[in-house]
Amino acid sequence: MKKVDCTFPGSDPPDISDDDVFEAMKSIGGFLDITPGDFKQVYRVAFRHAIERLRSSTMAKDIMIRNVIYVSKRSSLIEVAEKMAKNGISGLPVVDNDEKILGMISEKDILFLMGSKDVRSFMDLITQCLQQNGCVAIAISEKSAEDIMTTPVITVSEDTPVSEIADILRVNNINRVPVIDSNSRVAGIVTRTDIVGSTCAKT
Repeated sequence: MKKVDCTFPGSDPPDISDDDVFEAMKSIGGFLDITPGDFKQVYRVAFRHAIERLRSSTMAKDIMIRNVIYVSKRSSLIEVAEKMAKNGISGLPVVDNDEKILGMISEKDILFLMGSKDVRSFMDLITQCLQQNGCVAIAISEKSAEDIMTTPVITVSEDTPVSEIADILRVNNINRVPVIDSNSRVAGIVTRTDIVGSTCAKT
């Protein structure tokens, strides 16, 4: 299955040249009463419609990450940072004993608490910093997940269309959204990358 270069949240087709259009038109049998410019326009519109159709027909359960890494509200920030670093993730949910979601924590939350203006991903550095004396993070090293988690949490169901999830991420300026089952337990998580990957793979 061929993949194309897609962007988020909207997707535009790759640029095509006039030569591409002429060759395409020549390869179609019969006479086409259409200009190269019209051909390009139809191509672009059809491409966008195809992307939207794929997003609308794909549900959260089809692309979500099922093996969700999470922490409890009592988890220390050292544990939170270590889990993010070890699993190469930039955010995770906070759950109770029944795996029902209580909040979300991102690396930006930790960096903000530290007073850092740099919000790039370097959770390994934060993990080391939290474990060393004299670090700017020492003042927050005794805090727990519940102290910094974002709540209430924006969630989606397993049957939420990918197109709707894309809008949720864009409008709320977030990078991930938890997926909950019928019992309000965490069933998975969908990120911007998951949406882009699923759309491109089907195109």
